Amino acid sequence: MTTALKIDFVSDVSCPWCVIGLRALDEAIARVGSGITTDIHFQPFELNPKMAAEGQEITEHITEKYGITAAQADANRENIRARGADLGFKFAMATDAGGGRSRIYNTFDAHRLLHWAETQGPGLQKALKEALFKAYFTDGQSPGSPDVLVRVAGEVGLDAARAREVLASGEYADDVRAREQFYLSQGISSVPAVIINDRHLISGGQPVEVFEQALRQIAAGD
Repeated sequence: MTTALKIDFVSDVSCPWCVIGLRALDEAIARVGSGITTDIHFQPFELNPKMAAEGQEITEHITEKYGITAAQADANRENIRARGADLGFKFAMATDAGGGRSRIYNTFDAHRLLHWAETQGPGLQKALKEALFKAYFTDGQSPGSPDVLVRVAGEVGLDAARAREVLASGEYADDVRAREQFYLSQGISSVPAVIINDRHLISGGQPVEVFEQALRQIAAGD
């Protein structure tokens, strides 16, 4: 018998642990195999909702926000790079495409585009999410740039012209804000937050084994 699981993956496109969490979740789903089917929905969360359009240099931002030293920030990034490599994802966060330090950007428009992508057909929202992760963390491109967002949308099979229309308008802004507020009201204050069947919460970029065990237990109980 196959069990259907609804998964809400609450995350931000500028969150490296969200990349790790998604990669680990995908691997766990593959390990469980035919015992479950999954319906994944990517829900918005902004780590820095007040971030200016031009962004902020990432080490400066992290040391200010979390009260750690630049050396500690570099060590954290190295840990993230290692975890990503183990899951087949390349983090290149130390420098951007121009050779300078990476920046962190406002991601609200990326969330609007992801909301729209969910309406465009099966798999397209996930494809866009993964492509935005790569564009930012591997290629050093801004997820706040309309040109980057439109190009990435076209690359995963979405209508690029329509994507540009969405970004140029205020479409889906109210929907995204409502979803963000909903998850905040449910006590979600950090991401990734993986919510299964609206009841079971798995927090953080957990190892594959943690996700696998949870999927098996929830499928057996539900």
